[in-house]
This record gives sequence, C-alpha cells and structure tokens, in this order.
Amino acid sequence: MAIALRGSLIGVAEALPGISGGTVALIVGVYERLIGAAGHLGAALRLAVTDLPAGRGPGRALEENRRADWGLLIPLAIGMVVGLLLSARLLAPLVTDHGQYAYAVFFGLVLASLWIPFSGSGGRWKAREWLTAAAAAGLAFWLTSLSLGGAADNPLAVIGSGAIAVCALVLPGLSGSFLLLALGMYEPTIEAVNERDLGYIGIFALGAVVGLVCIVKLLRMLLERHHRITLVVLTGLMAGSLRALWPWQGDEHDRSLYAPDEAVGPTVLLFLLGFAVVTAVLVAGHRRTAAAEGRGRGRGRHART
Repeated sequence: MAIALRGSLIGVAEALPGISGGTVALIVGVYERLIGAAGHLGAALRLAVTDLPAGRGPGRALEENRRADWGLLIPLAIGMVVGLLLSARLLAPLVTDHGQYAYAVFFGLVLASLWIPFSGSGGRWKAREWLTAAAAAGLAFWLTSLSLGGAADNPLAVIGSGAIAVCALVLPGLSGSFLLLALGMYEPTIEAVNERDLGYIGIFALGAVVGLVCIVKLLRMLLERHHRITLVVLTGLMAGSLRALWPWQGDEHDRSLYAPDEAVGPTVLLFLLGFAVVTAVLVAGHRRTAAAEGRGRGRGRHART
C-alpha cells in the first residue's frame, strides 16, 4: 500500500507540466530502484527483439526480466495509473476551459524546475556552455513555434511523443507532461486517457516502450559519460520550450505570442503559485537528501569507532 501511494504521487506529478515524476520519485525514495528496474526491463525487451530472430532463444531476455524488481514495479505502476487518471480528469477541463490560467501555473512550475538541471551540472558555467545552452534554447523556441495541429491523428507523432515523454523517468527535473505540451500533444493525450481511447493509448504506450529501450538508454549513457554538457543542453532546451507555456498566445493553429492584455493580475498570481509549488518540492527533496547524507556520515563515524 505504501508503494502504491508513492506511485500515485508520481502519477499526479506526471500529469502536471513542470513537476517531474523523476523528482517526486527521488523525494519518496524509489528513484534508484525504479531506474534499475526500468533498465532491466529495457534490456529484456531489447534482447527479446534481437535474440529471437538470431535463434538464440529467450533465455537472456527472461533472465533480465527476472532481475527486475517486480515487488516495486507492480504496486508502483498501479498507484501511478490511479494518480494519473485522477489528475487527468481534473486537468482536462482546466486546460480546455481556462487555458490562460492553466498555462500561467505551468509556466511557473517549469521555470522553477530549471534549477534542477542547472544546479545538477555542477559548478559555474563557462562562456561556451552559456552559448551552448543559448543555442539549445533557440532551437527549442523555434520548434515550439511550429503549428502541430492535427498531429494527434498521426500514429508516428503519437509514438514519438510517448518515446520522448518516458525520458522524464531518467532525469529528475524533466517533466513528461511539459514535453508533451511543448510538442502540442498534451491535450490530446489527456483527452485520450479520460475517454479511455485504447487505440491512442496503445500507440502511445508503444512509443513509451521504444523510448524505454532506445532513448532512455541513450540518455543514461550521455549522463554517465558527458554529464555536464548534457545537463547544459537540457537546461537550454527546457528554457527555450517555455515558449509553449506563455499564457497569452494563439491556439494550436496560431502559435503567435502576444503581450499581456487581460486578466494580468490573476495570471501573475497563478504563475507565482506554480513557481512556489515546485520550489516547495525542491526544498523537500533537498532536505531529504541532506538527512540521508547525515545518516550516512553518522554510520560512517560509528563504523570507525
């Protein structure tokens, strides 16, 4: 039950652009186990695809599958589905009927989340790193300016969205829902969840599996071998993608940005609310990490005495 409750919190976070499911997984203490289990599942899927055609049988894939922490994955997945369904039911009318206010909250959530990849890169950035981040931000700004109306009808777009969104499991601070918003796929995905559109959900899930096998593995490799520059690029991409969350903009067919012209006061207050929520999550995560490190140092001192 406790693991399912943690999963529900991660599911709620995944439905909110700007709050990373990976960050919440860190806070509730399941991140490393979750990533380890996801790694075994990804390896099992990859081996199933490569070994069977080569005539080597399912042995290695089954071994990787057995190594996955199913005692964590099953209750966590149940909780995530429940949390995601509840959040989707509440968020869909909010985004549809009150887009400006919803985007204001999301803008604040994501802006505060920039601190995670920025601080995680370690140390002050050099001039070339600021330029790299600026180039990544410019690319994201341009991509999110493109009109993606009708993309939900394209199975390849849905598969790609699922593959990209699952990357949020790897990097705390990267929100899967924000990635969907930046791609213009957030509302159709939430609508599909609410309407139990199994066709769309199945295609999206296929993309998530592809992402688990390919993109997640690539991201993990980049973070291990090129940690600093990867986080610099991700910070720039997130910053540039904020364009997709500007409260005063056109619809999906008109991605123009406009100056604040109506309901400025409530919009700013909601932006500050979103910023404060992520700040509170980050502070809670920092305190949990500091407490864990303190306990570790304490055990080390006792071991030496």
